Amino acid sequence: MFLGIDIGTSGVKAVALDETGSVAAQGTAALSVQRPRPGWSEQDPEAWWRATTAAVQAIDPAVRRVVRGVGLAGQMHGATLLGADDKVLRPAILWNDVRAHEECAELEAAVPALRAIAGNIAMPGFTAPKLAWVRKHEPELFAQVASVLLPKDYVRLRMTGDKASDLSDAAGTLWVDVANRCWNDEILAATGLTKAQMPALFEGSEATGTLLPEIAELWGMPAVPVVAGGGDNAAGAVGVGVVGECDALLSLGTSGVIFVATESFRPNPARAVHAFCHCLPGVWHQMSVHLSAASCIDWVARLTGASGAAELFARAEDTGSGSGSELFLPYLSGERTPHNDAHVRGAFLGLHNDTDAGRLAQAVLEGVAFALADGLDALRDAGTKVSELAVIGGGARSSYWGRIISAAFEVPLVYLKGGEVGPALGAARLAQMAVDGGDPSAIFAQPPVSHRIEPEAALIDQLAPRKAAFRLAYPRITPKKGL
Repeated sequence: MFLGIDIGTSGVKAVALDETGSVAAQGTAALSVQRPRPGWSEQDPEAWWRATTAAVQAIDPAVRRVVRGVGLAGQMHGATLLGADDKVLRPAILWNDVRAHEECAELEAAVPALRAIAGNIAMPGFTAPKLAWVRKHEPELFAQVASVLLPKDYVRLRMTGDKASDLSDAAGTLWVDVANRCWNDEILAATGLTKAQMPALFEGSEATGTLLPEIAELWGMPAVPVVAGGGDNAAGAVGVGVVGECDALLSLGTSGVIFVATESFRPNPARAVHAFCHCLPGVWHQMSVHLSAASCIDWVARLTGASGAAELFARAEDTGSGSGSELFLPYLSGERTPHNDAHVRGAFLGLHNDTDAGRLAQAVLEGVAFALADGLDALRDAGTKVSELAVIGGGARSSYWGRIISAAFEVPLVYLKGGEVGPALGAARLAQMAVDGGDPSAIFAQPPVSHRIEPEAALIDQLAPRKAAFRLAYPRITPKKGL
């Protein structure tokens, strides 16, 4: 049995896989996000630890007793700052926090080769600009920083006592030379840091340490190896077999991500495409990233009084596409691909006296799909060819939304059995690879297909004018233009 733990933004998920690769048990625990100021997004690292323990302990004790290895996945980019005693100095600044927009320009000016080295534009979501912000605005606290860890790697520290990270997650800090898969001294120095403050780097399928005896006892498990794992997107990708050239997935979680595996480092920062290391040796990947996806569903459900996402999807389906003039721009936390705009915010347009909850729900499903389609176009501009997309994440539960997305993309979507398990599945598979070895093509094979959604010609035609209107709307809602 192998355990995968995913430290997400809205919760922690633990998944146990048996030796055949089947999901044997799952446990979850919720997390909340604190937003003390507009554009800020923080969490208490202690909450990650409590939720991790709760998620693991929710798994049947008989399953936990036979676990042979643990893999970690987690939300990327979060800045967890530790003092000399490994105590947390401040709440972690999360991936969707946009306070460090000024520091991004300063960082690129300080390191002109940054985009070539790191493979990405400096964006507020990345870790390096966050530390530059802390250095400028909280200098006394910055002087105490002895270590910087990503969210899952703080949990690893609590599990094993080791400060370690994998290359797929570390590449999202902007401090990594992505082509050569190592920390970069020049970019670290530009934020006032050194390699001594960074965790050791491992490939995702390498063990970084062993579960501490007291944690093993707390969790009812042997003191098993803990594997490097991956950032949530890379771990989700290996979980559904996206490991070969131009294999692709769509992750519909809190954020929305289109992920394409590549055999070489192929950056394209001009359109805010991300290029990172994959969590397997000798593999890289490209991503388009959208800061709000399923989070928009949860938001409009609360706004309209729906009991949850399922009721919202049902309202939208009852309403149907093309039933109203409403448009939604899903930039609740700013946007990355393709706009790289920390200041833009979401908007409803075309509201009128007949607008009701169903039409708002439909507009949100379409708006997220159109934003994701913009990201797919940015990948295509980078020369990436996507013939189909495997779908993972909580949003994969809605076939109706899948029909909208497939039509907006004009690309088939493939739904895989167990695909909704997400990054925890990939983390468990990475643990299996580290402990048992074996053929990666077998361990990371694509799960069986549950169903496919093909683009519907009539729906493509129906959505086309709405997608065109969506693209015209973005320049009109940016802060410099105003409404």
